[in-house]
Amino acid sequence: MPSLRRSLALVALSGAALALAAPAKADRIRNPVAVFAGLDKITGRIISFEVAIDETVQFGALQLTPRVCWTRPPTEAPQTTSFTEVDEVTFNNEYRRIFTGWMYAASPGLHGVEHAIYDVWLTDCKGGTELVVDPKEPEATPPPTAGQRPERPVRPARETPPPGAPGSNQRIDVAPPQGVPVQPRAPTQRFFPTNPAGGGRDPTGGN
Repeated sequence: MPSLRRSLALVALSGAALALAAPAKADRIRNPVAVFAGLDKITGRIISFEVAIDETVQFGALQLTPRVCWTRPPTEAPQTTSFTEVDEVTFNNEYRRIFTGWMYAASPGLHGVEHAIYDVWLTDCKGGTELVVDPKEPEATPPPTAGQRPERPVRPARETPPPGAPGSNQRIDVAPPQGVPVQPRAPTQRFFPTNPAGGGRDPTGGN
């Protein structure tokens, strides 16, 4: 029947066109350094500082530890993200986890850390040369012909969370409850934006 064959051919062509138009998962670049900006709400000063992956630095009363920092190749749509842990050091020298999750440089107002005195957000990732190829979306299969059973779609592989991310088989973007006690960490650098000079660094040079 010519009409049936023509209909099947049109359906197959439309399916192929949709497969070509559907965006595939973009590749990512793993970076060794995350760049943050911090605001001191008392003085109104904003400083920028770099943190190596798995390094802990202190900005005011906040300690930041980035676990991974991703960017996109120049041929892909730009997207800069970092999975970061943020602890607060209280006046009683207690350490509390106030943020664990993903920061997005494109939307710092939604994915930054807001503190009573200090705000911190991601601005960039740098130094990366390692390209991580994500699995592409499976191509659309043509519609089954008469008497043929349709094939089951292939599920895409789940992303593996970076070290320190909550959960072992899925990415969780939810921060834990405010004020969760954690073990103290010795920061490798300290930034105090209330200092009038020295670029915000600790004038004593101590940790």
